[in-house]
Amino acid sequence: MPDLLVKLYDLPESAAVLERLQGTGIAIRRALAVEKTTITEWVCEHFSKGWSRECEIAFARQPVGCIIAAQGDTLCGFACHGILCPDFFGPIGVAAEWQKRDVGTALLLAGLHALRAQGYAYAIIGWAGPVAFFERTVGATIIENSEPGPYRGILRDTKTK
Repeated sequence: MPDLLVKLYDLPESAAVLERLQGTGIAIRRALAVEKTTITEWVCEHFSKGWSRECEIAFARQPVGCIIAAQGDTLCGFACHGILCPDFFGPIGVAAEWQKRDVGTALLLAGLHALRAQGYAYAIIGWAGPVAFFERTVGATIIENSEPGPYRGILRDTKTK
């Protein structure tokens, strides 16, 4: 999977999608440190042990590099930034029952706007899966010959789900 480049100075506004989700009771917000175990276990259960480990790293950042979508006490999705490299976005995941409801769009925009607020002009979406979603939503472009990019030679847990 290729890496993607996003111009953070040219991001769509997030207010409309956040407002729409808020109307359905879904809040998009930065995770709190005390939620670390709950969130990382949820990520492991719904996605993978590898993503859960990356999510753990997000909680070591200041500010916390994990954005969540929640409806009451139900976690709907998550997005991390600044994990592999300071200007990297991802992983991002939305539980199956919450997909196709703009949750992914809101998490993506919130994470990228957070990187912009930290002073970055560009972000890299590392090892991007749904390339068309990122292209359509934030105008991301494929970085040619970027696979495996900074993931080259990384040690992998052979037991990772």
